[in-house]
Amino acid sequence: MAEQLYGEAGLNRLDWNSHRGQALQGSVQVPGDKSVSHRALMLSAIADGDSRIRGFLEGEDTRATAAVLAQLGVRIAAPSSGERVVKGVGLHGLQASSQPLDCGNAGTGMRLLAGLLAGQAFDSVLVGDDSLSKRPMRRVTVPLALMGAQIDTRDGLPPLRVRGGQPLHGIRYELPVASAQVKSALLLAGLYSMGDTEIVEPHPTRDYTERMLAAFGWPIQFTPGHARLSGGHVLRATDIEVPADFSSAAFFLVAASIVPGSELRLPAVGLNPRRTGLLHALRLMGADITIERPRESGGEPVADLLVRHAPLHGIELPEALVPDMIDEFPVLFVAAAVASGQTLVRGAAELRVKESDRIATMAAGLRTLGVHIEERPDGAIIHGTHLQGGTVESHLDHRIAMSFAVAGLVASGPLRINGCQHVATSFPGFMELANACGFALEPVG
Repeated sequence: MAEQLYGEAGLNRLDWNSHRGQALQGSVQVPGDKSVSHRALMLSAIADGDSRIRGFLEGEDTRATAAVLAQLGVRIAAPSSGERVVKGVGLHGLQASSQPLDCGNAGTGMRLLAGLLAGQAFDSVLVGDDSLSKRPMRRVTVPLALMGAQIDTRDGLPPLRVRGGQPLHGIRYELPVASAQVKSALLLAGLYSMGDTEIVEPHPTRDYTERMLAAFGWPIQFTPGHARLSGGHVLRATDIEVPADFSSAAFFLVAASIVPGSELRLPAVGLNPRRTGLLHALRLMGADITIERPRESGGEPVADLLVRHAPLHGIELPEALVPDMIDEFPVLFVAAAVASGQTLVRGAAELRVKESDRIATMAAGLRTLGVHIEERPDGAIIHGTHLQGGTVESHLDHRIAMSFAVAGLVASGPLRINGCQHVATSFPGFMELANACGFALEPVG
């Protein structure tokens, strides 16, 4: 099994041991928001003028997007860590690359770039690593085709061959499944389209792209679950302050909630209302989380979060919260596994097609730790208990790996997590930051 997961000789494999920790204390500055960082790069690249991005996530995913844009002729400078200066080339200033555009492990990067490149005059090929090459892309390519784009795939999987020079036209599209990535790809294609592009969602998703387009001066109308824009305008360079990533903060919110005696402060966390479903879910479970100094930064709401240990209880998760916490479900499963009673999750079928099948992967790992969990096609029933030690597989999914690192804090014995090498895609320096506030993580292999 290990050879199947990691390739020949376990190349570049990194495992972790997570041990029972002490009370978590201090202030934890988590990295910048990955979703905002991706979008800031792309819109800065096709804007007129120079944009400065502060708080940029120095992760592998976002660096892959920056490298792709550089291949397309965009000059991007890094004066310091967490900062980028992008010399925009304008809406029609991107240049063809003679080489494939490698998105690495970045599903957000690939899907959004598909929309952006659909409007160019040249052909492009988008590729990714082994994990990304298994992720479905029809949810993006099908509606882009309705706009006139021509994108060839490998039976719906990467690589994506985007045919340039295709005239695009706006459409009204009702998303069959709520997805901020698909919505954003269509809006980016809409910048190059004749007429209006209108997106209607079954449930509201993150509106990062809409807010940022407005910040760059593009006329756009948007309300929760609906966005509309027309082509033919101009993006004007602006400065972007990237808030701390709520998905990264999520691991510390759960960790401090479940470890007795803990009190952590998380400054300047992005609280986009389409991103904070886990915050509401944890509060429903009894978590003690206080929002301090709410404010706005770069068009995004931010605040400091203070979290203290509190006994958690199981809940029936409201389905309305699901689209607003899709990346946080692995760590929610950990919270549910140690809560009293049972937690019911429904309406989360999208978890089956993330970096791994997150329902199956979390269920298998939690069973190893002694948790009774009943899988469902779109969720699970998790019965809270005391966790035991053991060995779990992350299936190279960064959020799975970090979630089990949290579980190890309260397990009765050592917890080994196999396949942690992709954590840096979203959270560089996670181990060091976690250990500084009370985790007991060590690398193995």
